[in-house]
Amino acid sequence: MRKRLFIIIASTILCGNCVTQAQNEKEEITVTDNEGKEEIIDVPEAMNYEVDSLLNLYYSKTYLQPDNDCNYKDENVSYPKEVYIERLSRLPNVMEMPYNDIVQKFIDRYTGRLRHSVSYMLGASNFYTPIFEEALEAYGLPLELKYLPVIESALNPQATSHAGAAGLWQFMVATGKQYGLEINSLIDERRDPIKSSFAAAQYLKDLYKIFGDWNLVIAAYNCGPENINKAIHRSGGEADYWKIYPYLPRETRGYVPAFIAANYVMNYYCEHNICPMRTKLPAKTDTIMVSKDVHLKQIAEVCGIDIDELRTLNPQYRRDIVNGSNKPSIVRLPATATNTFIANEDSIFNYKTETLLTRRSLVEVASSTNSSYTNKSSAKKKTYSRKKRSRRSRVKRVTIRKGDTLSEIAERNHTTVKKLRQLNGIKGNNIRAGKKIRVR
Repeated sequence: MRKRLFIIIASTILCGNCVTQAQNEKEEITVTDNEGKEEIIDVPEAMNYEVDSLLNLYYSKTYLQPDNDCNYKDENVSYPKEVYIERLSRLPNVMEMPYNDIVQKFIDRYTGRLRHSVSYMLGASNFYTPIFEEALEAYGLPLELKYLPVIESALNPQATSHAGAAGLWQFMVATGKQYGLEINSLIDERRDPIKSSFAAAQYLKDLYKIFGDWNLVIAAYNCGPENINKAIHRSGGEADYWKIYPYLPRETRGYVPAFIAANYVMNYYCEHNICPMRTKLPAKTDTIMVSKDVHLKQIAEVCGIDIDELRTLNPQYRRDIVNGSNKPSIVRLPATATNTFIANEDSIFNYKTETLLTRRSLVEVASSTNSSYTNKSSAKKKTYSRKKRSRRSRVKRVTIRKGDTLSEIAERNHTTVKKLRQLNGIKGNNIRAGKKIRVR
């Protein structure tokens, strides 16, 4: 089953060139509590992403398109709260989906301002839902958790939060590594839809072992189990999300309501005139294993593959380098290119290696005798030595004889009394027999 999912779905992975942008306006929701007090809660970061950025991605442009046969009028429809309560109660879920004013605020956001994002996510869910469901089934988890990435990343595996969480399931680095995802300068498996989905399912199962309540699990997924335990302690030991609600961080207060709203809108979009984008199944893919370093451009140019498509199929390689020399690594290719790769393997590994793979494994240290700096220094030293020797060779000293005067010494050595005084720092005419005196 897992192998089949790889072949059918993997080519839908997003490219790494587009980072979704938050809207300029401050994203928050104002609700009124039972006492009439207004409260501001933050919306999940993925609810701020621009749909235009998502639709500009390689896989969106290639495999998603508007459904021109959908004749819904592009406007929201509102219903009495009893309708929302009844619809939520009919969802085939294990997790409870209660209704309140906060949940309504998030439903209104999805069916109103974010309706075009919902259209995109409905199309993209055709790619990702089978992956999510397989991972959740493997760990025996409720399948409605497949909508968690809707509020985590808006179904963009390249999404990165302001806090550094990445991928469809928005793993932080420490948590990702804890659950077996490889993250270093060359690879980031948080962006691999399949590996990150299985890691997320394992993490969710571990959280359920701690809290035994799915709403608390969802909240802990957002803010960490430590913050949930603090909120439980501050509430006097309550183990109910809605009772510890006032003690939670602002974003986590909106997290469970947003999750409930995502379940609602992904099931009742027709009732709100939202047309899913039409999905065209991507071409089949296959994998090859490499045991040498290889750059994606080497593969793309030798095999004639669009480099953006290759990046889309391998989003975990953050700098286009597959570090196969460290350990055997998988590269996903269009199925039609697999035989081409095998037939041209040597050519691929040798193609533009000197420019695309520039990390040197052996270097020689330049000899000091060849260094221009050393040569210049040596030349300066030699010049200085020559000057010193030259100066020493020009200096002449004589011994003062008994009864000598400065004028006599000057006459014998073809100089002047004035120069003798300057060379020897003599004031007046006093000199002592037996001492040496410079004459030049």
